[in-house]
Amino acid sequence: MYRDFYNLKEKPFQITTDPRFLWLGEKHKEAFATLKYGILDDKGFLLLTGDVGTGKTTLINALVRSLTSKVILAKIPDPKLEEMDFYRIIASQFAIKKPFNSKGEFLLIFTEFLERAYGAGKQVLLIADEAQRLSPALLEDIRHLSNIEKDHVKLLNIFFVGQVEFNNILLEKKNRAIRQRITIHYALEPLTETETGEYISHRLLMAGCGDEIFSEDAAREVYRFSGGAPRLINIICDRALLTGFVENKKKIDAVVVKECAGELAISPYVEKAEPEKSDAREQDISQPDNGGKAAPAPSGGSGGNTAGSDDFELDLAGLRKKKGGMLGIFLIYFALVALIGALCAYFFYLPY
Repeated sequence: MYRDFYNLKEKPFQITTDPRFLWLGEKHKEAFATLKYGILDDKGFLLLTGDVGTGKTTLINALVRSLTSKVILAKIPDPKLEEMDFYRIIASQFAIKKPFNSKGEFLLIFTEFLERAYGAGKQVLLIADEAQRLSPALLEDIRHLSNIEKDHVKLLNIFFVGQVEFNNILLEKKNRAIRQRITIHYALEPLTETETGEYISHRLLMAGCGDEIFSEDAAREVYRFSGGAPRLINIICDRALLTGFVENKKKIDAVVVKECAGELAISPYVEKAEPEKSDAREQDISQPDNGGKAAPAPSGGSGGNTAGSDDFELDLAGLRKKKGGMLGIFLIYFALVALIGALCAYFFYLPY
């Protein structure tokens, strides 16, 4: 919608990963080099952690693309699986066609696969993304996979990629064996304020626009909103370009970014309380003092209700019905007395 307005060939701030828009800050470059070294040097267990949206997936995708055909790769995008499903996905990712029906059969087939790869001069890499979702049982199974060796050489490199809470999982006493095997760990940090501005300019340039669409103040507000997380940078910049297009602004300033930040903010929902109804039993000051407690209204009666309430009107209607019924009984009683009196008078004055 806004591409023609800003002379863009394509949208620069898509949240999906695109290698053409890859931009690595100093921390990302260091992580890239460190992790690649760990893979190529058969370091065994590697670990990359970072907060949500800091660019872990983008970095891993770039790392995978940089590897040669010498590396046989399998990536588990979500390891929250049952044990046998986990093994089936590993077999599928590594193109292992031989069927198996148990964990033992899988280990035999997988060991044979790793030895053949080693004999062919290949390196095998298993990437477990979203590692914080691994169950304790699967985490232990992965540790056992790393025990497959030949001539004191690791036949399988295992790369954990997870959010920062995965560190706490590894620090648990039951996971100390796998924690001690991690040879390389890199914690990915968000971009700095300066890097955020450079990131924005890079993506605009890759999208076909060499102009500085975002002012320095706007870039500062983007950093303030995103905290340097690339995913959030993409989200708010995309929204700012749309807002600028609607408001016919060729230059995105801090005001536009603040407006977008307010629109993107998610506030907690608080259920509105219903207006309190008047409770005559608590408000009737004519009732005698009962230790600060409201005196209960008589059962089935209308006493204690404030005038004008629905309950009070219903009780009055009931009272009118009762009065109407009593009046009818009184009239019948009066008619009977009059009739008896008339009969008595008739017989008393009847001539004999």
